Amino acid sequence: MALGLLWLGLVLLGALQTHAQDSTPNLIPAPPLLLVPVEPVFQEQLFQGKWYVLGLAGNEFNKEKDSQLKMYTDTFELNEDNSYNVTSALAWDQRCDHWTKIFTPNLHLDQYTLGNIERYTGIQSYTAQVVTTDYNQFAILYFKKVYDNQENIKVILYGRTKELPPVKANFIIFAKFLGLTDEHIIFPIPNDQCIDE
Repeated sequence: MALGLLWLGLVLLGALQTHAQDSTPNLIPAPPLLLVPVEPVFQEQLFQGKWYVLGLAGNEFNKEKDSQLKMYTDTFELNEDNSYNVTSALAWDQRCDHWTKIFTPNLHLDQYTLGNIERYTGIQSYTAQVVTTDYNQFAILYFKKVYDNQENIKVILYGRTKELPPVKANFIIFAKFLGLTDEHIIFPIPNDQCIDE
């Protein structure tokens, strides 16, 4: 059922993207959040824990420039108010970087917004939503950030292990329905540093 809804959403996004490209050919527009599919009956408790970032796509990514990006992790910890503390761990310049963001539930179905947004200079809005997940092997999340009046979109393919899940093809198809191309899709280099601590 969840994948059926995902495909329906992708068809709608394809139509929207075609229309948007006709009006702004030099910009990959972000679709309205209401047109991006969401995981039906999202189960916050089951989503907790460590996720490996296995795939990234977005209008800020470039395969040539970002080809050396190492795999990193995001760990989701559910708070009593149903917000998540999301702690990222990344190997960067021979050291481990860790940072935590808070995502709070939005009024819309299964959407989360960046908490304490005033701390992030230039960010006007930052929304995340779970497109699809089975909680045990994979998840695909969509992010839309408005930074200095520019809309940036990002899609993350998460896995509970470092192995690419069978939904890699669905991740690529979803990214392309958003208007992204192969040049905007990267698969971080497998890495043991920092992320297995």
